[in-house]
Amino acid sequence: VQLQAFGGGLVQAGGSLRLSCAASGRTFSDYNVGWFRQAPGKERESVAATDWRGITTNYADSVKGRFTISRDNAKNTVYLQMNDLKPEDTAVYYCAAQYNRAIRSWTGPYDYWGQGTQVTVSS
Repeated sequence: VQLQAFGGGLVQAGGSLRLSCAASGRTFSDYNVGWFRQAPGKERESVAATDWRGITTNYADSVKGRFTISRDNAKNTVYLQMNDLKPEDTAVYYCAAQYNRAIRSWTGPYDYWGQGTQVTVSS
């Protein structure tokens, strides 16, 4: 499956952005999808994930209550709504797909990755 993430940008602290991850190439509903981020000089971290149905979701503690992951399988798209953004949320955000028949953690491993989209939060 091919993934394309978009929707990043520059926003002030306290603001909101919605990222989208558009998929193509395979049956999108066969895959759980996660969002990850990597800030300069830091390791990549898990942000949020949704199962193939959009029912089970998981979040990193740092984003709970501020970020919401959702999906629309009819549109082959997963969203990450990010509210109350903080400067420490600044990073390149990636989406990734994980085959749902494999029993894996929401933090990984993932089978397919999209290119990143930059999110910059100014103070």
